[in-house]
Amino acid sequence: MRTEMVVKTEIGLLEKDRQEVARILRAILADEYVLYTKTRNFHWNVTGPNFSELHSLFERQYEALNETVDSVAERIRALGEASSGSLAEFLKETRLPEAMGQALSSQEMLSALLEDHETIIRTLRKELSVCLDRHHDAGTSDFLTGLMEDHEKTAWMLRSYL
Repeated sequence: MRTEMVVKTEIGLLEKDRQEVARILRAILADEYVLYTKTRNFHWNVTGPNFSELHSLFERQYEALNETVDSVAERIRALGEASSGSLAEFLKETRLPEAMGQALSSQEMLSALLEDHETIIRTLRKELSVCLDRHHDAGTSDFLTGLMEDHEKTAWMLRSYL
């Protein structure tokens, strides 16, 4: 019988702080995954005169979000906590609406994505302060600042199409 050794995470944060930061990150992971899925959905279903340009734009965006999803999950693991990994968990924890089977115009798609990126920006802005001020986790606060900056750039690009 094989047993795994449990190694305690000793990174200068109290266990309760690590756990709370991981809870925050799991909700962010859920938001990122839902946005990734929505962006991919729009990539598949965009139509209209700007099809080629928007199809490519949405592809670049979902590829970037795929990297973000991986980075958030790995940040949770770096804190010594388990990452969410199922659609049921993501749907339970997300703060973003899905876009299920809706036939949207390209403008509606752009608006929906912009709204989601701006929602995530506001969430990250709040949570990065919580991670630093309440839980003393400068690393996660810095990590969330980088994510926020990425979403701000994407929101600016989406806004430019509208």
